[in-house]
Amino acid sequence: MALPAWLQPRYRKDAYLFIYYLIQFCGHSWIFTNMTVRFFSFGKDSMVDTFYAIGLVMQLCQSISVLELLHIYVGIESSHLFPRFLQLTERIIILFVVITSQEEVQEKYVVCVLFIFWNLLDMVRYTYSMLSVIGMSYAFFTWLSQTLWMPIYPLCVLAEAFAIYQSLPYFESLGTYSTKLPFDLSIYFPYVLKIYLMMLFIGMYFTYSHLYSERREVLSVFPMKKKKM
Repeated sequence: MALPAWLQPRYRKDAYLFIYYLIQFCGHSWIFTNMTVRFFSFGKDSMVDTFYAIGLVMQLCQSISVLELLHIYVGIESSHLFPRFLQLTERIIILFVVITSQEEVQEKYVVCVLFIFWNLLDMVRYTYSMLSVIGMSYAFFTWLSQTLWMPIYPLCVLAEAFAIYQSLPYFESLGTYSTKLPFDLSIYFPYVLKIYLMMLFIGMYFTYSHLYSERREVLSVFPMKKKKM
């Protein structure tokens, strides 16, 4: 006896992915809406306490996004593991290591700018992913999801690099994450951040190349598809 459609593995997988994308979309939409309303209500003053207002929700969304690596690994999401790993690692390091650990950095304008860029990309990406899971595709939205990252992703990396640069004096003065090891060895965390700063741009080149190749592949076949309802 055949299983009902909603009990078949394919439908369970699609339902799970749709719920995951919906949760992420709602989270990032709430963040973006909150930031927009606060900016029009309080002006530049709202940028200073951006992290205090929406930092917890941003941390939650970025923590949940680690599941995407598991999705790719087990095969329920078709994407390349290493580029996604690079993108997630960038955000987790900047958010949890650089911003969350230093209260002085949380008040910088760059945090607000960075959150805007992240949320713009994610709102479009998760909306496109939700529609794809249920078999709906629209030419404009496909083009937008495959094009918006081109100007914004490099700006994200520049903002992340600037956040690291602004955090260095605080890591140097407070000694956060710096530690001494046996045999007169030590880890001076500002040096670690400076090394990561160089790696950030190397990773950007790799990720940008991958996303551009993916864009060409998607847009080359999309005009051949008809809109599905």
